[in-house]
Amino acid sequence: MHPLHPLVDRLRGRRVLVVGDLMLDEYLRGEVTRISPEAPVPVLEVRAHESRLGGAANAAANIQALGGATYLVGVVGKDETSATLNKCLAAASITSTCVPDADRPTSKKTRLVAQQQQIVRVDQEKRHPISGAIQDAVKQAIEVRIRDAHAVVISDYAKGVITPAVARHAIATARAAGLPVVVDPKQADFTLYAGATVITPNLHELELAAPTPGPFSVERIVGELLPTLDGAALLVTRSADGMTLFRTGANPFHVAAIAREVFDVTGAGDTVVATLALALAAQLSLEQAIELASVAAAVSVSKRGTSTVSSAELLAALDAE
Repeated sequence: MHPLHPLVDRLRGRRVLVVGDLMLDEYLRGEVTRISPEAPVPVLEVRAHESRLGGAANAAANIQALGGATYLVGVVGKDETSATLNKCLAAASITSTCVPDADRPTSKKTRLVAQQQQIVRVDQEKRHPISGAIQDAVKQAIEVRIRDAHAVVISDYAKGVITPAVARHAIATARAAGLPVVVDPKQADFTLYAGATVITPNLHELELAAPTPGPFSVERIVGELLPTLDGAALLVTRSADGMTLFRTGANPFHVAAIAREVFDVTGAGDTVVATLALALAAQLSLEQAIELASVAAAVSVSKRGTSTVSSAELLAALDAE
């Protein structure tokens, strides 16, 4: 038995508040056998239509799949996509507060897939920051839902929900309650997430967050960022090179990537933050949480499209190491 095997059961029943940008991921799958006579483009003959939870909702779905319980807070439009998203949330048994905003559509990404190959993606969204009554409603929902949580995830896809005020409120409320906060960042100013427990940029996100210009170096950028983050650690996800944790006053902690065939990296970041948050909610060490997240990420990228990783799949992957 893998040494981490007994820890997976400790994730079960932990409750995590997820705050962030809700999305619906739509897949139109079929075959391309001809070129359109109207323009030099392929004609997709659709055979299947599928809707999946995306963005912060996918992070929530991963928490559920791993045996946890999720309270999800975000913003939706007053549209058909919102109705579909709510049906998907109900099917996944996710408790949610979806604040309606008539001034924006529910974010939707439609992927056209032919013979397992994505040929185009169509995004329907507005990215302007929420404000006024919408922002106040999100902050109030955080205050209500955090009462029963063991950890908090901020799932920021830069679609406008995670404003500076919302981020500060979520982190401050969590810290006052003694709860860990895991951040999946998309904005270049990481001081927005100061005070969190751990921030999880990939290499591209880390480069965009560099405080000063210069040749790309993980160590240089991390060294400049850490003093500005009020104690938050940085977990840099490095694709095939694994993950490295950086903390002030401690040596880096590195976990190598697990060798698996990669089909699709869509949603792998959601799997990482979901596993980290559940593990920290279960009072595992940050090192143990990262090791579990690395295995979960390897399972995620071996699947096609936006996906979740179950506790059974995580246990099987640990046994296979």
